[in-house]
Amino acid sequence: MNINAETRYASSPEEIKSWTTEQTRQALLIEKLFEADAVKLVYSHYDRFITGGIMPVGREVPLQPVDQLKAAYFLERRELGIINVGGAGTVKVDGEVLDINFKEALYIGRGKQEVIFSSKDAAAPAKFYLNSTPAHTGYPTRRITKKEAEVVTLGAQETSNHRTINKLIVNSVLPTCQLQMGMTELQPGNVWNTMPAHTHDRRMEVYFYFEVPQGQAVSHFWGQPQETRHIWMQNEQAVISPPWSIHAGAGTSNYTFIWGMAGENLDYGDMDGCAITELR
Repeated sequence: MNINAETRYASSPEEIKSWTTEQTRQALLIEKLFEADAVKLVYSHYDRFITGGIMPVGREVPLQPVDQLKAAYFLERRELGIINVGGAGTVKVDGEVLDINFKEALYIGRGKQEVIFSSKDAAAPAKFYLNSTPAHTGYPTRRITKKEAEVVTLGAQETSNHRTINKLIVNSVLPTCQLQMGMTELQPGNVWNTMPAHTHDRRMEVYFYFEVPQGQAVSHFWGQPQETRHIWMQNEQAVISPPWSIHAGAGTSNYTFIWGMAGENLDYGDMDGCAITELR
């Protein structure tokens, strides 16, 4: 089995002023998360956040510890959030088998030793998108469907950001230590997410863009509000968002994205807003 785990280091607003496009992409963009029967992980020094992808095709794929963790098993000191963005699949957690279908989530708390992923149909494999953070205690494993999510509708057709936010792994739905995950679906004809822009200096975030139609792309905006930058992204790619950075995307078509957060608190509304007219 192929396990690929890389490390990304934190950077300051001053440091990034000299970055080229390629340096920006190397530091923040996660270009490929899904490979047949492989585990792809990126360990970020922002809040020790791990982003990953597992796509079982011809076999079961276990989640094993990597060198960065110095742990006997992956969840020895961590919690894990999973959202399936592919075909139907299962996750076995210490012997308990849970069905996880398209756009459904699974939370696994600290201390679970065996986590094994599989697809129900190799011709339409599951794609398990993972976020993991350090945890101070263990909370129960729980599957979360879209019907069980806290759902919020924001934006408007007139401002091109009419969207549905599905809060799947958040403290209003189930207990977690610090991890929060959700999924935002832009309605047809809408291209903007997360406007008006904001930062939340007490938390970092990772964005995963999917359901981007073939031949289309998303321009992810980041940086300090007074000095923004952008990264062009394709379907099923993720980007690390530093806590001092805005995070917003504009697509050439509507799309869906998964947001994962970790840091100082579990307050979803803890944001430092920036007026659109103040962006530079």
